[in-house]
Amino acid sequence: MREIHSKVTAVLRLLGIIVWILAWTPALILCRLLGRIHWTIKVGQIIYRGMVFVIGCRIEMVGEPCHDRPALYVANHCSYFDIVVMGARLHGSFVAKSEVAGWPGIGRMARIAGTVFVERRARHTAGAQRDEMSARLEQMANPLILFPEGTSSNGQSVLSFKSALFSVAAACDGKLPVQPVSIAYTKLDGLPLGRAWRSHYTWYGDMDLASHLWTALGIGRVTATLVFHPVVTLEEWKTRKALAEHCEKRVRAGVIAANGGRVSSLSLTSA
Repeated sequence: MREIHSKVTAVLRLLGIIVWILAWTPALILCRLLGRIHWTIKVGQIIYRGMVFVIGCRIEMVGEPCHDRPALYVANHCSYFDIVVMGARLHGSFVAKSEVAGWPGIGRMARIAGTVFVERRARHTAGAQRDEMSARLEQMANPLILFPEGTSSNGQSVLSFKSALFSVAAACDGKLPVQPVSIAYTKLDGLPLGRAWRSHYTWYGDMDLASHLWTALGIGRVTATLVFHPVVTLEEWKTRKALAEHCEKRVRAGVIAANGGRVSSLSLTSA
């Protein structure tokens, strides 16, 4: 495994990301101005795929993503890299906390890309969150991508899923397809990625974004594993809490298996 950070590699990758994003931003803005959400998502997917190529990331997919429209993907969250990886493989809009809209640069790009912002503070009701996400589902008839932990973790474990964020699952009379997805960073330059090295790709707590990104861009080629679990609905599980607990359990099992190199042992059939 490569243990030396390459400044040259980091600079080239960073410049590549900037040039790629700038090249496609006009098309993204145009689609947004025209109100073409489907086109906006498609251009965003092209941007994400280019970024995956530039940073030297290989995406390994286990199981099949849901092809129903609309749908809701729910995944664990361990890094800003999750957005790029999932955006490159899934045609949908991300759901983010409202604070992200105010982040310099990132917030503006997220708005242009059609991100759905929801207020997650306690004073904001589950009903309001449901209405915000349901309106987008009705508007574009395309999937939403949600990180129901509400924050990022260390990539080793999965935090509790917030059941209030599953309120949108009530759409389509409770028959909206909900697919749990596990994401894990599993290899570096083809070799198993241990806990210490995984922290170079997972971003959580009070980690500094700039220094973390600089390190990650210069240390090698990472493999991200996406595990797609069986689709479920709120109708099957009756309550948001039960649905959230089921999805959390599935996602946690997938993360543990992926980190341990045992995804082949997972049951990816309906429970």
